[in-house]
Amino acid sequence: MFCSGALLRGKLRWAGVSALIIGLGLSGCSAVDSVDLSSWHSSSAASVSPSLKQDYALALKQLDQVEVKGRTAKTGYARDQFGKGWKDPDRNGCDARNDVLTRDLHEAKFKPGSAQCTVLSGIFTDPYTGEQIDFVRGPSTSTAVQIDHVVALSDSWQKGAQLWSSEKRLQFANDPLNLLASDGPTNAAKGDKDAATWLPPNKEFRCDYVARQTEVKAKYGVWMTPAEHQAIKRILERCT
Repeated sequence: MFCSGALLRGKLRWAGVSALIIGLGLSGCSAVDSVDLSSWHSSSAASVSPSLKQDYALALKQLDQVEVKGRTAKTGYARDQFGKGWKDPDRNGCDARNDVLTRDLHEAKFKPGSAQCTVLSGIFTDPYTGEQIDFVRGPSTSTAVQIDHVVALSDSWQKGAQLWSSEKRLQFANDPLNLLASDGPTNAAKGDKDAATWLPPNKEFRCDYVARQTEVKAKYGVWMTPAEHQAIKRILERCT
């Protein structure tokens, strides 16, 4: 299993802040043209620890490194532009999906003989909703927990990725920094929206979410739209 990025700590960064997300099923944003932040005040981040505030301060500095300009056309985008299916870029014998399930689920159980790669079941606390899901692998159950690209592949395509090499796009699509296990329907509702048009319903997770998006975009040189940049900046300033 692999982990990377300043916002990951140990097996999973959320381990240190699980108290913030467990049991929180707060109402949030729907699929609208823009996200209303007026109801989310600085009190949402009042209990953030000093170490986390340092991470958010770092994200604010990284935000200054991200180029700001309009999105390009989605023309030519296809999932296969980022590789067909999940890959194993760290060559540990497990594909990126199973690596992320292993990282993000508790009490994970594996398929016998799979070298602890194929996750059969586990307990998942979804950071996007705060709800707990009992994951069971199967044709009709696996989609309950999906793997979200924190920065959507389509979003990156419209903000620079169409100019990348196929190797860089494959790395981006399988980078654990850009991957989070998530509630299936919530992941579907997010689609390829950026932070100007979608934020996690769990308001207590929004600091982490936009900080992670910023880190990913700074790492790969994906730009932001003015509205996206402004939305992320407003949230991170409240988080710090």
